[in-house]
Amino acid sequence: MTDLVPRPGPAPAVPAWRAVARCVAVSAILLARGRVHLSRSHVGRVVRFADGTTARVYRETTADGDVAEPCVLVVAFRLRGVRGPAGHALFRAESMLNTPLFVGFPGFVSKLWLADDQRGTYRGLYEWDGAARAEAYARSLWRVLALVSVRGSIDYRVVPGLTRDAALAVPGALAGGRPPGAGAWWVVA
Repeated sequence: MTDLVPRPGPAPAVPAWRAVARCVAVSAILLARGRVHLSRSHVGRVVRFADGTTARVYRETTADGDVAEPCVLVVAFRLRGVRGPAGHALFRAESMLNTPLFVGFPGFVSKLWLADDQRGTYRGLYEWDGAARAEAYARSLWRVLALVSVRGSIDYRVVPGLTRDAALAVPGALAGGRPPGAGAWWVVA
């Protein structure tokens, strides 16, 4: 799809870990100032994807700020070693501790945390201010996810010019107006 920002792999290790460290420091400031919020407007919603899977929103995180260049980022991964309902419930509870690993990245607007689907894949459906910023985050996040994910399961898509709410409201919007195809795990159907 020509309207998608190309997806290189992970950022080089040293710059990625520096970016994560900066993010944690900025996150602490944002959290202390009350600029990060847990919303409930989408929690419990079941999202259907073009690949035939569904996932339930189990958490929603937002940050204060204006958006000049909206884009949607969808990240997917499968956890290594997490099995059964109890293991997944523990991960979902623990994942709250991961908030400082993303809210302090430049351009963060919101994240819907999606529980594991029928294939054991977790997704994050984000709104970001700026496609380049979203990609920089995704490539740095890759380094963190690689520590806990099944090899080869990490993927992401950046779709510029679209808000998260538009992606949820208009089936296929993340496919840029074209039929998404059966493997389009990132396209809300």
